[in-house]
Amino acid sequence: MWGKPVAPIGDAIRAAAGDGSADDLAYAIQQINVERTVNDRGTRVCGRKIGLTAAAVQQQLGVDRPDFGALYADRAFGDGDTIDTARLISPRVEPEIALVLGADLDILQPTVADVIRATDYVLAAIEIVDSRIANWEIGFHDTVADNASGDSFVLGTVPYLLTGLNLADVEIAMTIDGQVASTGTGRACLGNPLFAARWLAHTLAVAGTPLRAGDVVMTGAVAAMAPFAPGAEVTADFGALGILSIGAL
Repeated sequence: MWGKPVAPIGDAIRAAAGDGSADDLAYAIQQINVERTVNDRGTRVCGRKIGLTAAAVQQQLGVDRPDFGALYADRAFGDGDTIDTARLISPRVEPEIALVLGADLDILQPTVADVIRATDYVLAAIEIVDSRIANWEIGFHDTVADNASGDSFVLGTVPYLLTGLNLADVEIAMTIDGQVASTGTGRACLGNPLFAARWLAHTLAVAGTPLRAGDVVMTGAVAAMAPFAPGAEVTADFGALGILSIGAL
């Protein structure tokens, strides 16, 4: 039933994969759910999210590598928006750096230079993650099948060019109701958000579903996730990329 969490499914995925790839099966389940979501909600996929990039998040969830999921246009919000959490199960927030592509990234072995060339501009961002797996008791295959635990995302409204901007050195502090919830730098995102985007571009090109011009790429958390409860006021200070705030109903 919609809105009701389920027990972990990682063991079932690995058992069903047998001698095959449990990773491939988990992503196949994700794709089925993406197609159903697009059809049922009448929305569109407007980009991709990278998950499990920060060591702090990997430690929180007990995983050791990144994954990816889809971003939906009807789950995109802007700076200052208030988000209804009633439809969510156990939402959490994490600050991220987003890239917006101005060109396709369909090269099988992209370089950082290719990522830079394809990036139109950069935005401060916050992701609202949620888990359809009860109590966030997830392993790698659980979260992959569950769209990398993705739900909504918030984008800043001031675009920044990459020229002269070192994303690895961007310092980010997120507060909830005035209390510091997490801090980090772009370096926590696989060393640099551009490196994370390069990994994603390669992974999707190999799969035959490359990143396209206009896609939003949420490059992954730079700090630990924090609960997003009704009434919460979240502010993320991205230094050179400005300040982004959201509220929760």
